[in-house]
Amino acid sequence: MSNTMTATKATAQDLLRQHAEDEFKAELSRLAEVDDKPRPPGWKLSPWAVRTYVLGGTLADGTEITRKYIGAERLIEVAIATLATDRGLLLFGVPGTGKSWLSEHLSAAISGRSTLLVQGTAGTDESALRYGWNYARLLAEGPSAGAMVPSPMMVAMQEGALCRVEELTRIPSEVQDSLITLMSEKTLPVPELNSEVQGRKGFNVIATANHKDKGVNDLSSALVRRFNTVVLPTPSTMKEEVEIVVQRVAAIGKGLELADEAPALDEIRRVVTIFRELRTGVTEDGSTKLKSPTGTLSTGEAISVMTTGIAMAAFYGDGTLTARDLAAGITGAVVRDPVQDRVVWLEYLRMVVKDRDEWRDLYRACQELV
Repeated sequence: MSNTMTATKATAQDLLRQHAEDEFKAELSRLAEVDDKPRPPGWKLSPWAVRTYVLGGTLADGTEITRKYIGAERLIEVAIATLATDRGLLLFGVPGTGKSWLSEHLSAAISGRSTLLVQGTAGTDESALRYGWNYARLLAEGPSAGAMVPSPMMVAMQEGALCRVEELTRIPSEVQDSLITLMSEKTLPVPELNSEVQGRKGFNVIATANHKDKGVNDLSSALVRRFNTVVLPTPSTMKEEVEIVVQRVAAIGKGLELADEAPALDEIRRVVTIFRELRTGVTEDGSTKLKSPTGTLSTGEAISVMTTGIAMAAFYGDGTLTARDLAAGITGAVVRDPVQDRVVWLEYLRMVVKDRDEWRDLYRACQELV
């Protein structure tokens, strides 16, 4: 039996998730065709077209551009304008506010690609932001351009594109500081080759960060000065948050082939209501004060709960989403600390959920798990 693996080219239908520039290729192409506004050097679209791509709209010929980000439009305009300057963009906020999602779509619209990505972790070293080496060639040839392995940051500088740095605050502080020269001088020194890589027009950095996760490393003031910071808030209204969850759950469900129909709006409203009430520490009508759990209960977590519930309904039910399909996901999102959060959750179930007649099914399903 041959051990040779045969590579096959995946079609869009085979992929769990397409890159933004591939999934919305038709929209980006149409925007480029009608875009007659001034474009910053190295940009694929003008700031007007990037804004339209992110926030959605209808073009003069009737083409509908879907909305990618639901929230304050002024924040998006500030973010886009920042990327046209010599300062980087830092998208800051609690987990689940769409930082990575917005970063990807801005990169797709401005540079035509969103794949120049550095994922920040506690183990990220300088090579992820600068360059590495093919050690077999390095030993055979010594330092050479052929032995060098360029980082996404180096490629972005060479091509005049945006580089995304995810979870900047999870990267060790000494590694973070390697960005300072890159962003201030727009130059990447390569002392081993006695050379340097200079950033081309269009190069910039989009970083994301939050202050809630464990393992956070504070950013130095020198690095912060290289960024303009845009804080992405949690959705301000119930309607806005429900709209976000509906849009994302529908897209994820389609990609995973979980459901052909739109997600159940009533169930989404229940999940979003629970998360908002526990997050803010008060019921929607303001009548009852509540204790908040240790988790963030973000919009992203609501999306995850709904997606898992749809999968449960599809695989272990008749396809109709019920409270029983959602109970485990909701409980898991709320009860992160088995002692403190369990008390908060039980209190909420007995004080709020139990007294809402239309939520009795959810109360019974959740009680079975705690």
